[in-house]
Amino acid sequence: MAFFKKLKDRLFRSSSKLEEGLDAIVEDGGVQEAQTEVDASFTDVAQIEEPKNLPSEEPPAVEPPSYEPLIDAPAMEEPATEEAPDQPVEAKPTENNTSEPIQPEDPEPEALEEPAKAPPKSDDNAGPGLIGRLMGRRAQAPVMRRTLDDDMLEQLEELLIASDMGVDTALRVTANLSEGRYGKKLSVEEIKQLLSDEITRIMEPVAKPLPIYPKTPQVVLVVGVNGSGKTTTIGKLASQFRAAGKSVVIAAGDTFRAAAVEQLQIWGERAGVPVLTAPEGSDPASLAFDSITKAQAEGADLLMIDTAGRLQNRADLMEELAKIVRVIRKKDPDAPHNTLLVLDATTGQNALSQVETFKKLADVTGLVMTKLDGTAKGGVLVALADKFGLPIHAIGVGEQIDDLAPFDPDDFAKALTGQDL
Repeated sequence: MAFFKKLKDRLFRSSSKLEEGLDAIVEDGGVQEAQTEVDASFTDVAQIEEPKNLPSEEPPAVEPPSYEPLIDAPAMEEPATEEAPDQPVEAKPTENNTSEPIQPEDPEPEALEEPAKAPPKSDDNAGPGLIGRLMGRRAQAPVMRRTLDDDMLEQLEELLIASDMGVDTALRVTANLSEGRYGKKLSVEEIKQLLSDEITRIMEPVAKPLPIYPKTPQVVLVVGVNGSGKTTTIGKLASQFRAAGKSVVIAAGDTFRAAAVEQLQIWGERAGVPVLTAPEGSDPASLAFDSITKAQAEGADLLMIDTAGRLQNRADLMEELAKIVRVIRKKDPDAPHNTLLVLDATTGQNALSQVETFKKLADVTGLVMTKLDGTAKGGVLVALADKFGLPIHAIGVGEQIDDLAPFDPDDFAKALTGQDL
């Protein structure tokens, strides 16, 4: 809940832009109608029709069901009812009975009756009537609704494309949204709910935590372009795994940037995790090989290897990354067991080409999306899930240790569309 609030607060650029666009779309050609609040979660916008031609007379008597009771209950004797005699019945004599007529006793003084209570007033605040309760609806303030037609669908597609959801994904989302609802009138809140449900459906299959294998050390190679947040992500993951009781070793494979080594060393001190380094400018593949040897000797559970940032269009740098993978496999044929691609959400659609290139050369197994707090186009994560289907292990919305959390598709969809949890 705390991370969702932080995610929603920091995704305000995306959610507010999407909300503003939806408001403009619905107002363009929409009409105000009486709002009805439906009890139960909104799953479909099919019209709930009021019952027609309600009979005014009493409903016909319903015959009791013919099934036998499940529990045998003792039958209760009904009191015998005697027919009223035609002649008055004489009182039977008793021991003290005399021929004198029985005088009625003086009536006891009646207790003062309490003043009758006034009947409850039937005003507007008394709640919904029978029909309202049966239909689960209450009258609310007027709300703007617009009929879902071709023009509205086209505007929705453009809005989703503008949020970096991609053309193919935007077309698929709007097509699914209109199925069974074409020609219906929708409000902004209903469209938000439908978008949230569709985004959740797309992203649920890829929401997976980083797998932990019994073989040690588990080698986790972290790759990405310059400035994507690899070093910070490694520090946060190492700290969290260390707090979970795992022994972790970090290898500072970015031997070309002294600041990256210093940053990792700071995170290592915070988490109590050793950081293996090499002289500046040395071969990162050699460091990766030596770090596996040391992690094996120390019995570490995880070895996280940082790499230098490299653009996907630099063939020489991408070949260097492929060399690191080949050297690691000389030490352990199954390594790296996880190859995490760290993506910067602010890069937008460029993230798609990054995934495609890194997936070919480094056999990427999972994604981590960072800097969602710095973009108005958080929809790129939906496009990545829809196109590649790679597991999304975590998302980041800041620089603090708790700003990296496991990916939750429902929370993300609600935050992206501006809903409450």
